[in-house]
Amino acid sequence: MRGAICCGSHVIAYNALLCLPVTIIPWCSHIFGASIVQDKDLSEYTPSLSSSSKNLSCSHQLCESSSYCKGPNDPCPYIIEYDTDNTSSSGYLVEDKLHLKSFTDHAAESSVQASVIVGCGRKQSGRYLDGAAPDGLMGLGPGNISVPSLLAKAGLIQNSFSICLDENGSGRIYFGDKGLASQQYTPFLPIGGKYETYFVRVEHLCVGNSCLERSGFLALVDTGTSFTYLPSEIYDKVVLEFDKQVNARRIRNQEDLWKYCYNVSSQEPFKIPSMRLKFAMNQSFEIHNHIYSYTEIEGFTVFCLTVLHGKDDFGVIGQNFMTGHRIVFDRENLKLGWSHSNCEDVSDGSSVHLTPPPNGESPIPLPTNEQQSTNNAQAVTPAVAGRASTKPSAASPLQIPTLLCLLSSLLLLLLLLSYLL
Repeated sequence: MRGAICCGSHVIAYNALLCLPVTIIPWCSHIFGASIVQDKDLSEYTPSLSSSSKNLSCSHQLCESSSYCKGPNDPCPYIIEYDTDNTSSSGYLVEDKLHLKSFTDHAAESSVQASVIVGCGRKQSGRYLDGAAPDGLMGLGPGNISVPSLLAKAGLIQNSFSICLDENGSGRIYFGDKGLASQQYTPFLPIGGKYETYFVRVEHLCVGNSCLERSGFLALVDTGTSFTYLPSEIYDKVVLEFDKQVNARRIRNQEDLWKYCYNVSSQEPFKIPSMRLKFAMNQSFEIHNHIYSYTEIEGFTVFCLTVLHGKDDFGVIGQNFMTGHRIVFDRENLKLGWSHSNCEDVSDGSSVHLTPPPNGESPIPLPTNEQQSTNNAQAVTPAVAGRASTKPSAASPLQIPTLLCLLSSLLLLLLLLSYLL
């Protein structure tokens, strides 16, 4: 597909792009070999202009909305509704080829084409109409047609991936990465008996040296949410403890997204309490980016606690809490892993040259029915997606999954594959 692939994250299932039916003008970045490069000039993805594009039919085993079809050969429809401001996307599913290329020190570059499913949006509502995720979303969830699911079932990677975001706003996605042997971890939890999202159990939330009593909660780990949301009762405990430990003057600005902000002079020493999450088996998650600061008046700095009051009985661990960690979504072993990282290089030093199909043979197809239900323990690992460094745009509380797109910056996708030990 010399068409488009877009950054972002939809935690459930789909890889949604805005497509070009008649008058809709979407923005998506072109694919060049193994790299996906997003610059200021964005181009729409038009299925009819991609020689490898074809509609996913209603009769395909991956079409989950076939009940809405008039006939088996009709394009498979989709509709996604978000919790944010009546936001939704609907359209049809398209199969196309994702061009991946390996980079190693021991062999020449090689490439493969992997089939992926793209949701072509024909009707958008809510925040999409205000410009949210202009170049689409990349599905990273446990659903059958998310990008890591399809890559794993095709035998390209192990059923795992990691994300690493640094404090300068740059980051990488490693497809197939299972992390370090020394990393900490906690299990994913099923909801309604199913693993359809990435939920974990937080035992305690600690502010400074104080681990708050009765501060445990269920949390959704969402790469597509910019900031972290806490259940009402937990939020109240955390902000009060944080406010008690801060030796600075709190200010109330109605325009601030966050409610606990403080104004300090550059001439005065001040203390910002640390924060961490505690999980079962004494696993500890240090939070490196729970503060947002800016200069309003010369000589004074405003800093805010970037924790938001949630509306649900569960919390959402967003990108700000993930910063400074290599976050591993081990879907094969159903656990979340993490280790401190500067995100410059999270490879383990081993690599493998990816062998493409022989000339004349078809690119790697979508998985068969048998592959849909079979774990692939022999896949090569990992594949990496990286993003060039940038400064974030204005802060936003959007819960539309828009990993990295919210930062409005350059995107560079490179694929690296490692030897299995």
